[in-house]
Amino acid sequence: MRTIAELEDYMESPDSALNPTEQVAVFLQIGEEILEHWVIAHGGVPTQDKKEGFRVLALQRQGSKGDASFNACRETARELAYHYNLVTLEPEHKDVLARLTMAQMVAKHLVLFVGGKLQVSGLGEFCCSSKGLRLNKNEMESIAGENHG
Repeated sequence: MRTIAELEDYMESPDSALNPTEQVAVFLQIGEEILEHWVIAHGGVPTQDKKEGFRVLALQRQGSKGDASFNACRETARELAYHYNLVTLEPEHKDVLARLTMAQMVAKHLVLFVGGKLQVSGLGEFCCSSKGLRLNKNEMESIAGENHG
């Protein structure tokens, strides 16, 4: 299993030598790996089970037990599975590159959200944006105002 930093790095610069079917499989694997980090960090053993044919969905379900705010990534995991299906079931479709790009964005969101939630447990209680983790005090004040940074 790769570190969270390695997952983030890959999502910034995916392997351009892979064909769309291979690449989307890597994105799905990255979704599984970040959820494995979550389960392990909370004292669990990542499941090998599948839900609706996808391990990423079973891992999200396992990770949400005992933390209702973790349900914020349920739809993200489902979107990743959906885009995996779009790419692998129709690899010659005229929109395959757009579908692959969407799968990349969804997988990246999952990595950033779960990675951020491991740092700040309250993330996702009011929204699933992790941008606040990545802003320094001056940037936050320029966006939210002096009294909110």
